Amino acid sequence: MKRILILSANPKNTNSLRLDEEIRAIDEGLKRSRDRDQFELIAKGALRIQDLYRHLLEYQPEIIHFSGHGTGEQGLALEDESGQTQLLSTEQLAATFKLFAAKGLICVVLNACYSEVQAIAINQFIPYAIGINQAIGDRAAIQFAVAFYDTLCAGESIDFAFELAKSQLIGLQEDLKPVLLKNPEAIATFDKTLRHKIPNQGIPNQQEPPTSHGKKVETLSMEAGDGAKQIGYIEHIENMTF
Repeated sequence: MKRILILSANPKNTNSLRLDEEIRAIDEGLKRSRDRDQFELIAKGALRIQDLYRHLLEYQPEIIHFSGHGTGEQGLALEDESGQTQLLSTEQLAATFKLFAAKGLICVVLNACYSEVQAIAINQFIPYAIGINQAIGDRAAIQFAVAFYDTLCAGESIDFAFELAKSQLIGLQEDLKPVLLKNPEAIATFDKTLRHKIPNQGIPNQQEPPTSHGKKVETLSMEAGDGAKQIGYIEHIENMTF
C-alpha cells in the first residue's frame, strides 16, 4: 500500500484557499482509479510546524503533498497555536525531509505559490520534488493536483503524471508554473535499495534486470508484511512508477 499524505494550512490572516475542494477532488479521483486498492490517502489540515514531523513519524508516506501558501525565500506558511501564520523555513523543511528520505519518501509536491525554492532544497535528498515558480491561481492549483494524482494512481510514472498535469493548465495560461526536479543520485539509491531487498527470483525465460545504469530495475510490493513479492519493474530514473 502506497501512502499519499496531504498536508494543508490556511492561516486566518492569509487569503482563503479552496483546500477542502482540492482534497475532495483528489480523493474522488483515487476512488475511480484502476489501482485504487494500491493507494491510501491521508489528509491532515491546519498544519503546525510540530505536526509535520509527527505526521511523518506516524504515517511514513511515499508521497507528501502540501497545499497552502508559500512565501518564496521565507518559507511555507503554516499555522501557530492561534491559527495565525508561522513560517516554516526552507532549511528546517529540507533537514526534516532529509531524515525521512531513507524511510521511503519518494516525492514531495509543494502546491503553493513561490515554492520552487523549497523544492530545490528538498530535492537534494529525495528523488522527486515539485514546486511552483511563481504565484498560481486556486483553480489551476486544484486542476494540476487532481490530474497529477489521477495519472499516478492509474499506474503512470511521475514524469508522465507531471507532464499531463501541466498540460491541463494550458487553457489557464499557467502551465509553465509547476516545476519538476529530479535527483538521479537519490533515484539510483532508491533503486538499489529495492534491488537489495528482492534478489533475482529466477523467473523462467527472463534475464536478470540491468544495474542502475540500465533501463529497468526490480521493484517490490509496498504492502506491509514479510510476504512481499515481486510485482514487476519500475522504469529507471526518467520514468519511476509506483
